[in-house]
Amino acid sequence: MIGATALRALVLTAAFFAALSPATCLGENSNRLPAKATKELPPELLSLLRQKKMPKYSPILVRVFKQEAELEVWKQDTTGLFKILKVYPICRWSGDLGPKLKEGDRQAPEGFYTITPELMNPNSDYHLAINVGFPNSFDKANNRDGSLLMIHGDCSSSGCYAMTDEQISEIYSLARDSLGGRPSFQVQAYPFRLTPANLAQHRNSPNLSFWKMLKVGNDHFETTHLEPKVDVCNRRYVFDAQAPPNSPYPLVFSPTDKCPAFVVDSKIARRALEKQRTDELEFARLLNDNVPAAPIYSGLDGGMNEAFLAKYLVRATLAKVMPYASYLPQLPPIPWVTNDGSLTSRWFGTSFSKPIACDLARSSFLSTVVEGDDGC
Repeated sequence: MIGATALRALVLTAAFFAALSPATCLGENSNRLPAKATKELPPELLSLLRQKKMPKYSPILVRVFKQEAELEVWKQDTTGLFKILKVYPICRWSGDLGPKLKEGDRQAPEGFYTITPELMNPNSDYHLAINVGFPNSFDKANNRDGSLLMIHGDCSSSGCYAMTDEQISEIYSLARDSLGGRPSFQVQAYPFRLTPANLAQHRNSPNLSFWKMLKVGNDHFETTHLEPKVDVCNRRYVFDAQAPPNSPYPLVFSPTDKCPAFVVDSKIARRALEKQRTDELEFARLLNDNVPAAPIYSGLDGGMNEAFLAKYLVRATLAKVMPYASYLPQLPPIPWVTNDGSLTSRWFGTSFSKPIACDLARSSFLSTVVEGDDGC
């Protein structure tokens, strides 16, 4: 006789697989899922879930940080709060710090994205893939375009966040299981950890106001460990908006129209505001101390976590000037070896002080266009 817990697991899994119809598998013509897409989580990760009191089918939330080249998976525990489950080093991301603006700019997206079952691709040419859903309503309201921007395997990127096959297998399975119990999960993609130090370092970037807007959602999550509710109005993100007390009208948001009157739950607002004030004081102190500013344009085509440099050295390719960056001031080339602690030297040090041979067959910007608008 099947127990209640086992029966629920079977029902949830069946519901998820039923959602992956041919129309939602990104063009696939068969209902049969490959074994890689139905693979169970490894025993070590299942043990970690038990240790952290995280039900196997509870919701997840994913956070991505370009500069640090890290992907975090958070999962809801038995208290109902999201706690960190595992941090995965990112094998490859492309473009520069800053949001994706248009098709072909090689930029990996930044912002808040909602992942539904139809965005899960079990038949990806890059082992397994999760479409981040770019462009979302914010991107569309700001006339940003692109397609098939993924979190996937194969450690090769052109506008995507590329992991190893082993990593994406775990991430995909965690996402699949979480979608068995709810209709979606959230991906938060950031240029870097939105600390006062990082914002001060990038204070000259034309993206600073955009990043400060993302920071509001980041602060809501970090201070509550609850998934922020995301809406878009007046071409801006707003977070955890509720209708004012005794409002006779439902709260309706239009991405391009003026924001309606709304309030934020006092517990969320108070915690986020306290963090914001503390961070602003630290930011002002750092500016007063004249901490070194990072170049507006790094001169690098994306990045790779240092954990993978030895194995995938040829994939840490030199940058080409991205089309989206044409509006930026024309800057002198950024040297590969610097002494100021810049992004370049922190990532690569003296790795490129001598000429290297580039494996053109594997260079991401020459890949076949399959996923990602330049071919991830």
